[in-house]
Amino acid sequence: MKKNILYFLFVLPFLIHGQQLNINNTDDVDDVDEKYLEDQIYVGLNYNFMTSKPSDVTQRNFSYGLQFGVIRDIPLNRNRNFGLGIGLGYAINSYYSDLISTKTDGVIEYTTDSDDIDLVRSKFETHSIEVPFEFRWRTSTTTDYNFFRVYTGFKFAYNFGARSVLVTDDGREGFSNSDIDKLQYGLSFNFGYNTFNFHLYYALNNFLKDGTSLDTGDSINFKPLRLGLVFYIL
Repeated sequence: MKKNILYFLFVLPFLIHGQQLNINNTDDVDDVDEKYLEDQIYVGLNYNFMTSKPSDVTQRNFSYGLQFGVIRDIPLNRNRNFGLGIGLGYAINSYYSDLISTKTDGVIEYTTDSDDIDLVRSKFETHSIEVPFEFRWRTSTTTDYNFFRVYTGFKFAYNFGARSVLVTDDGREGFSNSDIDKLQYGLSFNFGYNTFNFHLYYALNNFLKDGTSLDTGDSINFKPLRLGLVFYIL
C-alpha cells in the first residue's frame, strides 16, 4: 500500500505538467474563463522532524507524511492573483525515533532505547482531518498556467487516529495513544513555480499533551516540523 502511494506521488507531477502543457497550447481564446480559480486540489509528501525533543531522544528511520485535499480559492482583486484559500484535507504522519511507548494496565510509559530491548523501530502515527487557511499570491493569468506562487497561513488538524507502534526482535505491538493531542495547529508556507512547490509546516503546540514525560522525569514537549513538496491541480 505504501509503495503504491509513493509511486502515485512520484508520477503525479509529470501528469500535472502534461495537463498544463495541453491547456497552454490551446488556440481557442474564446474559451478563456475570466473568472478562473487556481490550485483547488493539493497532494503532498513531506519529511517530519521532531523539534524540541529531549536531548536523549534520537530520530531514526524515515519519518514521512502524506497529505491531500481540496481548497476553495477566493480571489480578492480584479487580476485574481491575490486571495484566500480555505480547505479540507486528510493527512497521515509518522514520527520514528528511539522513544519507546508502552501501555500496561491502561498506563502509558515512555523510555529511550537501551540494551534491555532489541529495538527495530518505534513510532507515533496519526491520521488527521486538516483545515488549511491560506493567504495566496501568484503570478498566474487567464492564459498562463506556469507561474510563481507564495501561499502562507495556518493549518488546523484533528487527529481522529493516534497510535504508538513498537517493533522489536520479539514481535510487534501497538495501541491507541491518548497522550497524543487531538487538536494540532501551526503555521504553513508553500512556495514554488509551476508543478514543484516546497512545503513547510511548523506546529505551534506540542505533539503530546502537557505533562507527558520520560521515566527519567524529562518532559516530552516536541513539536513537529514538516518539510517536503506539494503539488497543485487546477
